[in-house]
Amino acid sequence: MFMGEYNHTIDAKGRLIVPAKFREELGDVFVITKGLDGCLCVYANDEWAAFEEKLRSLPFTNKNARKMTRFFMAGATSCEVDKQGRILVPAVLREFAELEKDVVLVGVASRIEIWSKDKWNENCTYDDVEDIAESMAELGISL
Repeated sequence: MFMGEYNHTIDAKGRLIVPAKFREELGDVFVITKGLDGCLCVYANDEWAAFEEKLRSLPFTNKNARKMTRFFMAGATSCEVDKQGRILVPAVLREFAELEKDVVLVGVASRIEIWSKDKWNENCTYDDVEDIAESMAELGISL
């Protein structure tokens, strides 16, 4: 399980250090793809396989299912960590997530999210967390 928040920088070539705690869970090769809310998502291979299977099970005749499958699969790429603990984030994914310099990596249970620091600060505020917590009871989560 991934958890924690780490601030790093991405260099001009698109290389990003992956925190050691995350590297241990990810293994040598893993998948990075577009995520919702303008971030990138990183999945260990077993988690990616489970997610991919869910996408495969969606009905091809459903327009929204086809769009979601394209969104996640077209952006997906296999990554490896180099000897310095870095990954190379492809240009198309850097552009999608607007990664330029300051980056936030966040462990979110089964995946890691990679955010530009500006987008993280803009989208991931917790001013309304009490209201959200109340609505989670509908999903079977009570605190």
